[in-house]
Amino acid sequence: MEESKTIGILGGSFNPVHAGHMMLASYLSQWGYVDEVWLTLSPRNPLKEPGDLLPDMKRLSMLNIAVKGATKIDICDIELTMPKPSYTINTLELLRERYPDYKFKLIIGSDNWRIFDQWRDAQRILDEFGVIVYLRPGYPVEQRHIVGLEVVDAPMMNVSSTFIRDAIARGRNMNYFLPAGVYKYIIDNKLYQNRK
Repeated sequence: MEESKTIGILGGSFNPVHAGHMMLASYLSQWGYVDEVWLTLSPRNPLKEPGDLLPDMKRLSMLNIAVKGATKIDICDIELTMPKPSYTINTLELLRERYPDYKFKLIIGSDNWRIFDQWRDAQRILDEFGVIVYLRPGYPVEQRHIVGLEVVDAPMMNVSSTFIRDAIARGRNMNYFLPAGVYKYIIDNKLYQNRK
């Protein structure tokens, strides 16, 4: 029987998806921490002020452009169909139900790991799925001997979606900061150009 695939779930608003997201996903899948990484799009929270958050379908379009031709990286839009607010535990449970042959692991940054105990059913996520934590500058992980936790020192790019949005609003060329084709999509659709 074929061995079960392990899928890393990297969630986010991807507003927009940038080269740092793709580098991390590529590293984790190519270096064998997981077999594949699914970039899992978080929906627009109806209870929060949208601000600069683009509609779900525009962010999904950018993800589709980003993963075109990528190996071991895919998109997961399951949260767009789930009741709001969606909690990570519910996402992981639904994925396990839908894909019983796969194992799922959550991928988060060490900044989120600091507050992970505040997440809904954090212990169940660790016990039933496991968490891969990638190190972010200024957020060391002190306790590493926790069952279900794997800490990864992945090559990092100090770039954020906020930085990209601000730079585009100021007229900077972000072509080299984004996956191929994403910057063209942003410019063609006049996205992020007007900031309040």
